[in-house]
Formats: sequence, C-alpha cells, structure tokens
Amino acid sequence: MKRLYPDFDPADIYISTAKKYRDIIEGQLPEIPDSNFILEPEMRDNGPAVGLITAILAKTAPDESMAIIWGDHFVKNEDAFKNMLLAADDAIQQQNDGIIFLAHTPRFANQNLGWIEYDLRASAHVRGYDLHDLKSFKYRPDMELVEKYTKDGEHAWNLGYFVTKPRFLWDQFAKYAPKLHEDLTKIQNAYGTLRYGSTLAEVYPKLEKISFDNAVIEKIPASQGKIIVSDIGWSDVGAWEALKESLEDSKLHSVTKGEVHMIGGKDNLIMDYQGKKVIVAIDLEDMLVVNTDDVLLISKKSSASKIKKVVEGFVGTKYEELT
Repeated sequence: MKRLYPDFDPADIYISTAKKYRDIIEGQLPEIPDSNFILEPEMRDNGPAVGLITAILAKTAPDESMAIIWGDHFVKNEDAFKNMLLAADDAIQQQNDGIIFLAHTPRFANQNLGWIEYDLRASAHVRGYDLHDLKSFKYRPDMELVEKYTKDGEHAWNLGYFVTKPRFLWDQFAKYAPKLHEDLTKIQNAYGTLRYGSTLAEVYPKLEKISFDNAVIEKIPASQGKIIVSDIGWSDVGAWEALKESLEDSKLHSVTKGEVHMIGGKDNLIMDYQGKKVIVAIDLEDMLVVNTDDVLLISKKSSASKIKKVVEGFVGTKYEELT
C-alpha cells in the first residue's frame, strides 16, 4: 500500500484482511489508523470481503470515491498507477454513478487472468487518459481466445481494480446478491456500536462463500462500466506463473531460487525454499517446481489455475492445515 503515498493519505486507506494477519500488516504499515483495519473473522472468499468494506463505507462515506486494490500484486510503474487512480477518481465524481475499471495493456497471452473487452473509441478524456465504454468480461478464456485477445487491441487484462462510490456498489449487492446484502446489513447496522464485534463474529462466518466477480461484477450492466487502459508494469505475484513473468529476463529463460541445478530446458520457475537437498532439473519446459517444508508442487506452468482447486479439495482432509 505504500505505493499509494504521498498522493493518498494513510487515513484514507483501509486494510481488509483476515484477523490473523493484523499484527503482520500493522508492523509493515504502522501509519494506517487502527480503525481502518476491517478484519474478517473467517475466510469466506472475496465476495463477502468486498461486501463488508462496502457496507461500512456506504454507512460512513457513501458518496466518496472508493478504490478496491488487491495487496498481493506487483506494480513497477507506481507513478502511472497513482495517476490512473486519480483519473478514475475524477471520472467517477463527474459521472456520479457507475464503476471505472483499471485495465492493463496485455504483455502476453495470459490464460490465467480475466479479460475485458472495450470500445476502442474513447467516450471521454480524463487527466490525459482515454475513458472507454465497457463491452464484456471473459474470465480465464481458452488459449485460442487469449491469443486473439492479445493481438486485436480491443481487450485488456482485468486487474480487479476499480473505482466507484460505496453507495452505488452497495446498491449492486442489494440487487444482485440480496441474501449476502441482507446478512451484511446486520453487520453494517452494528458498525460503530458496542455490538459490532459480536455481530461480526456471529454473522460473517455464515456468509456464502462466493467470489466478488460471481456475486456482483459479472451482473452489472456494461452500460454502467467505463475502462481506463494503461501499462503500469503490473504482475499478479500471488500466482506462480505471474511471479515467473515478473522476474524473467525473457520468456525462454528459467527463473530459479535456492539449490537448483538445471541442464537444458526453458521457461520454468523452480523455487527451493527448503535448502536441504539439490533440485536437479533436466530438459524441463513450461514447468513450476516449488519445494517447501510442507509441500512439493510440480505442475505445468499453463496449469497453474488448477492449484486453487487442489487447495480447496484439502478442506476436511488431513491436509486442511495447508489451505
């Protein structure tokens, strides 16, 4: 979050995270006020997480600009990123309602991201950026489509970043995720009172596990969305294949860490966090190998999107502590 300084004041930055991470994040960001930590008592996917912060801001600052930014991403060009946010802020204040998506010029055919289709003609210009009309979303398209999207100039990576107003987004929860909205309203009503902690602990763990995209974003009419597209040097380093792309000199080169000895091969990410034995890799291509104290992951890099399903499958098994 420090990439937002000094254009955005720490008092205006809210941290939404699991309760167990609070001490770690406070140590990293001591300037964020205690009251700006919105803590989830239990993980319920990012639909309820976004809904919780939206419910709170819809109560305390309904007509202020609200930006959702994910914390596990890497941005090389921080100035460009802040300028995009400021442009989106101007745009949402001018049009009052709707949602402004921040999208990224595609660098390569990435099958593990969502994509946004937009109108090439700019509908407006804000702070030097073109504002485009939204056409459609496509989450993790097949490789044939991804290769087409990369070349056609009408599609961009969907970063999951957007700027809107809490009042507008809260209305979308009511319209498209009514049960989630109803339950979160109980927490919203208790916020700022002595009942907040107990209400949060009682209601939140029972919320439906659902992604924010599935709950709301995919259902908002395209007519209510605008897009700013730019290259900010973004990578989702929370995904192994994206970490490789952000560290590589070229796609043909392999990226390694720790005790790794390679013979031949190309385009691999091999990370040894254990350090107890040497990893020998011979003629590998497009592979992920990650060695930790708990898990040895071996996967095609192009299959990295399946890792989440594997982890989800550990729930209720002897491997649940790895989730």
